[in-house]
Amino acid sequence: MSIDGQLPPKARLLRAAAELLAKSAGAPVSTRQITKLAGVTAPTLYHHFGDKEGLFDAVVAAGFEEYVRDERDFAPSGQPLEDIRRMWDNHVQFGLNQPELYLVMFGNIRPESRPAIVADAEGLMEEMLNKAAAAGQINVPPREAARSILAANVGVTLMLIAEPATERNLELSTLTRDAMIFAVSTDQAAGAGADTGRSSVVVAAIALNAALQASNPDQLSSSELKLFLEWLHRISSSNT
Repeated sequence: MSIDGQLPPKARLLRAAAELLAKSAGAPVSTRQITKLAGVTAPTLYHHFGDKEGLFDAVVAAGFEEYVRDERDFAPSGQPLEDIRRMWDNHVQFGLNQPELYLVMFGNIRPESRPAIVADAEGLMEEMLNKAAAAGQINVPPREAARSILAANVGVTLMLIAEPATERNLELSTLTRDAMIFAVSTDQAAGAGADTGRSSVVVAAIALNAALQASNPDQLSSSELKLFLEWLHRISSSNT
């Protein structure tokens, strides 16, 4: 790991903390590790952030500001479910563009500890789903739909980040996205959605997988999840 020495000290500290947190695998990250990687002294960290926890909070806050900017950086199409598809794709691209930052934001969740960042991200999704509900396009409450869709969105993004870039299959994201939207849509809205010729069995299977992630991510290991999605992709490709 290395940090661009031309960056201002504050920016170097933020980047160093994000990189170390992302690669820590849950282990503690020390002030000394951060300042060494950033090429600054401990008093510099205290001057800008107060303490190490203040720095970690700033890392997550900066990441969420950028995430919100990406999620809102498109003009509404007037079709809420189509906008949800675009929000999903923006979320995945954000994670692939900045994997270390994404892992700090969404990849360090501990048992019985639901970070505020997740609730805030669900709030963004719920805003759009409220519009879909007002148009009679979803068959579950917007909050419930937002939680399910975001859980699947995060799960797919983490899986793609873990893959070598040359082996990533973004179609798996598209399949899961459309299955989740199909699962919460009314019959009329689902009939107007993209790729309605896809096998209903495949759609149901993908939706089930997303629901499992939303309810208990530990039920499948990362290798089992990868294999499951590969099977679904193979089945869907043979059922046009």
